[in-house]
Amino acid sequence: MRTRSTLSPAVAAALAALALAGCGGGESGHGGPAAADSAPPTTLAPLPRVAPAEVKPLVGRWNGTHQDYFQFKADGSGVWIKDRQRLWSGQVIPESKVKFRFSWEGGDPKGASYWGAEVSADGTKMTFAGTNQVYTKAKA
Repeated sequence: MRTRSTLSPAVAAALAALALAGCGGGESGHGGPAAADSAPPTTLAPLPRVAPAEVKPLVGRWNGTHQDYFQFKADGSGVWIKDRQRLWSGQVIPESKVKFRFSWEGGDPKGASYWGAEVSADGTKMTFAGTNQVYTKAKA
């Protein structure tokens, strides 16, 4: 099943800025609007099927320090919420036993290392790569 990720306009704008900052292009290769216009379009890989065992370390609620949280289910679906507003919703894509990418626009952003999370070895902390913010696993 293919699901579409959704983002608030503010988060989408921030992520677009991150993506453009990371491309290193610009007028004559020095940063600026010309490179963004000439950059090849990003293609997303199809979402892989996710087994519950692959996402088990991530399942549950992860509370942030800025009144936000991530919530993940055993089917790999997840949401990021702040002030009752959904900032992202989509699918988790396992990279390893503790590292995960998050879907983007219904696809797999394989090269977007900033759009995912890593769970600590003891399973109590999760670091969101997009902000380097650490989230704490809520008690069940």
